Amino acid sequence: MTGLELPLLTIVLLVAASFLAGWVDSIVGGGGLIQLPALLIGMPADAPVPTIAGTNKVPSAMGTSVAAVTYLRRVRIPWAALIPLVGFSALGSSLGAQLTHFLDRAAFTPLVLAAIVGVGWYTWRRPQLGLHHQVRHTGWRAFGWLSLIGLMVGMWDGFIGPGTGSFFLILIVAVMGFEFLVATALAKVANLTTNLAAIAVFGLSGNIWWGLGLVMGVANLLGGLIGATMALRHGNGFVRKVFLVVIVALGLRLSWDMLAPVIGF
Repeated sequence: MTGLELPLLTIVLLVAASFLAGWVDSIVGGGGLIQLPALLIGMPADAPVPTIAGTNKVPSAMGTSVAAVTYLRRVRIPWAALIPLVGFSALGSSLGAQLTHFLDRAAFTPLVLAAIVGVGWYTWRRPQLGLHHQVRHTGWRAFGWLSLIGLMVGMWDGFIGPGTGSFFLILIVAVMGFEFLVATALAKVANLTTNLAAIAVFGLSGNIWWGLGLVMGVANLLGGLIGATMALRHGNGFVRKVFLVVIVALGLRLSWDMLAPVIGF
């Protein structure tokens, strides 16, 4: 499937949504809040869930790749932290992508919403969180925590996706004690890994509209480049503010997902 059989206006709107998603995702993650709902609306009503999820991963991976390169060129990161984070992110994402064929997304929404509320409250109550680099774990303890973060967030990304970058970011900041910019650089590489792993799973099963995904990917890539440049220019405080806005938006979106069927929408 190419995905280019859609009406031109629909493709234009999807490209615009992908650009905005790339900008948000490159700073704090959460671009799926914009891009995935847009695909759910724009793609045919009979499109399978794995096809929507798989197509969504193509622009996400393209935008995240340019953001990751931009951060890695400008931010000094602990390279040893990437090994467990990336390795277990790939494993988690592959498992999560398989789960899209078997599990009901609605069953997980309340748990994720609770996590979002907790993360937002935790970050709001700690204004200094992520503004300074204070490493809390080293050696095998660091390896274990980073592996767990990669596995759990990777599974979420492969299964559903929205908020993955935000989850990576806040967990690396809160658990490991890294500052926002360093954590964002690590989160981008981990998120790129989960996207590529999911693309491999979805692609092998034929669940990607490559034409539409690549067109949206160019816009997502451009948005990612602009967003990463702005984050590096304005620093940790800017990233923290955007993070809180995205967390609120994600919480509202998940709340709507839960309430809409109840109130008849």
